[in-house]
Amino acid sequence: MKLTIKKILEITDGSLLCGDDEIIIESYSKDTRTLKENDCYVGIKGENFDGNKYWEEAKKKGASAAILDVFQGSLDDEEDFPIIIVEDSIKAIQALASYVRTHLDIPVIAVTGSAGKTSTKDMIASVLSEKYNVYKTPGNLNGQIGLPLNILSVKDEEMMVLEMGMNGFGMIEALTQIAEPDVAVITNIGTAHIGILGSRENILKAKLEILDGMKKNSPVIINKDNDLLSTLKLEDHPIITCGITSPSDYQATNVKIGINETSFDIKIGEEQETITLPMMGEVFVSNALLAIAVGKQFGLSLKEIKKGLESVSISGNRMEIVPLKDHITLINDTYNSNFEALENALTILAEYPGKRKIAVIGDMLEMDDYAEEIHRKVGKLPLMKQFDFVLLFGENSKYIKEELAHQEGVIHFATLEELKTFIYNTLQSNDTILMKASKAMHFKELADELEEKLKENK
Repeated sequence: MKLTIKKILEITDGSLLCGDDEIIIESYSKDTRTLKENDCYVGIKGENFDGNKYWEEAKKKGASAAILDVFQGSLDDEEDFPIIIVEDSIKAIQALASYVRTHLDIPVIAVTGSAGKTSTKDMIASVLSEKYNVYKTPGNLNGQIGLPLNILSVKDEEMMVLEMGMNGFGMIEALTQIAEPDVAVITNIGTAHIGILGSRENILKAKLEILDGMKKNSPVIINKDNDLLSTLKLEDHPIITCGITSPSDYQATNVKIGINETSFDIKIGEEQETITLPMMGEVFVSNALLAIAVGKQFGLSLKEIKKGLESVSISGNRMEIVPLKDHITLINDTYNSNFEALENALTILAEYPGKRKIAVIGDMLEMDDYAEEIHRKVGKLPLMKQFDFVLLFGENSKYIKEELAHQEGVIHFATLEELKTFIYNTLQSNDTILMKASKAMHFKELADELEEKLKENK
């Protein structure tokens, strides 16, 4: 949506340090590395950096203006470059996004949950794209900064699919007040952020903040196979249920897991289809059912929905199957981790063919007082006995080691370098290796290096 500098000043209660207030802004960027010509640069101060320092670099790269909450530098040659000073850059882009949202007459589908948000968002967008021009959250830019920038990025799209993340109370409330969803999708309620919120019941309460920005009678689509969601009752919103094991409005039957694909049957009224997803695992069927329910809300036929699901592309580092040389297979699920997501990944590893199966597991973070209990719960999973090696790294992963003390091939490493050396010295032809940990454990870099060293065509 096009806004003049003058209008931006009005919305953000900002002041113009210099430049022309009639200049029109249509796009925004907080990162000089990806900034495009004519973007308005937004300087945001983080824990380890201060984006306010980089407005001059943004200008050199073609930015049309800058929004800063602290000005640093000189105004010698800035007469034609608008610099807007606001009290708080994050609150400023949230105010802009809220204004833009109220002037966009398009549906918004909001997706939240403890796990599977991104793959569900990708599936919903792929389904809806069979009939509409859809904007979706890129990657996982789903927080207090990412979501507003997403809304500000919408141009001529006919609907938005927005992911909403949180790690405490009040966060989704703030996001939903900006996005004003027409449909809410809740994937599951697990243990992610349990150390902050204290219980799964509190996690559900935090996720249900999504209702605060919705109109009365707007539908909420849930995974009924999740224990906490299965008993959910809402006064002001109809609940649409999806499930595999639980009787639901949208129910999958005859689920079959193959190599790098999963198929299931679904019948809706007189429509019936077998859908084959281009990824492996029952969890993706649960996510696909949520996408089917959204598709039917917006008038798609089951054939159109099938086409969208069968051509979906999931964002990277999420159960990504990577063939390496010597018929080694890497399952790269390094984006993040919690108990439910880890159990799903381990289930897929157990079902995957290969001479040997190697589980490389790092700490699940943000567990606080629950860290020991949840990591021990991983070690107690019966499927852990199916792996030839269980390679562990992190302070809390030692509890998994203790639960598997009498199992051969279970090793806890003190450093990532030791883990990496062991992997390179141990991998053999036809092995399948899973890597899974919370983002701060740096398993993504480990997986990327392995992929680079063992490329199939190298």
